[in-house]
Amino acid sequence: MRMLLLLLSLLVTPLVWAQATGPLIDALGTDDFAAREQALAALTETGDPAIVPALKALEGGALYRRLADDKVLIGREDGDGIALTDPLTGTALGTEPAGNVALIRVNNRLRRAIGASLGALTLRSPDAAVRRTAAEAVFVSRDATALPPVDTALATETDAKVKRSLEQARAAILLADDTLPTDTKLASIATIADRGGQAALALLNPLTGSTEPAVAKAATEAVRLIENKLAWAAAAQNIIYGLSLGSVLLLAAIGLAVTFGVMGVINMAHGEMVMLGAYTTYVVQEVIRTHAPGLFDWSLLIALPLAFIVAGGVGILIERGIIRFLYGRPLETLLATWGLSLVLQQAVRSIFGPTNMEVGNPAWMAGAFQVGDVTITYGRMWIFLFGLIVFAALMLLLRRTPLGLQMRAVTQNRSMARAMGIRTARVDALTFGLGSGIAGLAGVALSQIDNVSPNLGQGYIIDSFMIVIFGGVGNLWGTLVGALSLGIVNKLLEPLAGAVLGKILVLVGIILFIQARPRGLFALKGRAIDH
Repeated sequence: MRMLLLLLSLLVTPLVWAQATGPLIDALGTDDFAAREQALAALTETGDPAIVPALKALEGGALYRRLADDKVLIGREDGDGIALTDPLTGTALGTEPAGNVALIRVNNRLRRAIGASLGALTLRSPDAAVRRTAAEAVFVSRDATALPPVDTALATETDAKVKRSLEQARAAILLADDTLPTDTKLASIATIADRGGQAALALLNPLTGSTEPAVAKAATEAVRLIENKLAWAAAAQNIIYGLSLGSVLLLAAIGLAVTFGVMGVINMAHGEMVMLGAYTTYVVQEVIRTHAPGLFDWSLLIALPLAFIVAGGVGILIERGIIRFLYGRPLETLLATWGLSLVLQQAVRSIFGPTNMEVGNPAWMAGAFQVGDVTITYGRMWIFLFGLIVFAALMLLLRRTPLGLQMRAVTQNRSMARAMGIRTARVDALTFGLGSGIAGLAGVALSQIDNVSPNLGQGYIIDSFMIVIFGGVGNLWGTLVGALSLGIVNKLLEPLAGAVLGKILVLVGIILFIQARPRGLFALKGRAIDH
């Protein structure tokens, strides 16, 4: 018997709701915006979840009034006509000529009311994430008609996060009512202050001028606390940005630290090795787009070894063809590599053109996540981790491989290393190739956050030299500390002094530091390090 009653209730309840809400939905077809808003409020009060499709259609410009009988229906364009469906049951009702129906339009006020209504109606969703999103929508709209549904939802809510969002939504609605008792306002102010953020400030700032002294005092104190939290959050955000910038600079400088530190070569074409890595990424993505689009999310992982090989191979050719003849003549080496950088830029312009190339972001590098009031993008996070991985791999190579031992020997005393049988010419070529290959890896990472163009490397070459000199020539730990420090200081100075003046101040600071410590933060020790 109970089962029969349950089945009957399941069948009858939608019919009852349809009878109650059908005329209210038809009332949305009126030409009077005020009457349309009243019908919307009445629909919200029913709490009928079946009206959600109709409200979403109204919000999205897909709700129509059939002129023959003034019925309000959901419609979509179908050739020269409008395909209609019942807003409550979803039943297809055929296609009408466009002239037989009229689109129901909304203004900004009605659109805000629709958002509030949708929020109130979805407060009953079985999905906690949907309920929390609905509560946030009510918080933003502060529509008084949503207060009863919010109170009802609060009485039965068991999820702590959703309940907190509901309490904040309720407080936001109450603060919009000037007739409330002072105690209620004070409790609402405390709830909003606990939320924090710019939205809370927007709610509380008007109350600082309240005619009620207790309310004005509480609002002023809450605003001060929120502003302090936001200031700390902004500083934390700038530090995150600084670490992100520092990781980019680390990738660009770490290869230079190898070539400059071991060989003493001022390679002005180092930025073009970065550029070659970025263009390798572009070519890989173009091939994948054309022949295997399903592999696009793997494109960066495919490009990494190829970029290392391309840039490293070009680096070895440069060392064997130019640099080997100019050792001991730093000025001529600088001029030769600078000229070579111009040649490489022009070659890329001739092959790919002078315009920026499109390099896409794989799905796993798109988007961001929040930690409190701080936003962290996945792209920057992965680049930071990639920079640390490259640094760790390079340290492992230098400390645990024969090539690394030979490189360190040549760094500390080239003449003695040659006397001990180390083929310094071979070490020079491999070192230059290694540094150039790492620059190619940097180009892969930079292709995700910067324009891929023939001038890509020029924006990082000066910063790379500053980092290497500041950290200590040839010292990788100094390069790591220098890159992250430079990135953080740059981002902390930008809000205070502007981007250009901030960069000038950093440059002046490094010059003064080098005057006091000419060999940088972590100077290498050796008997003939300067050979």
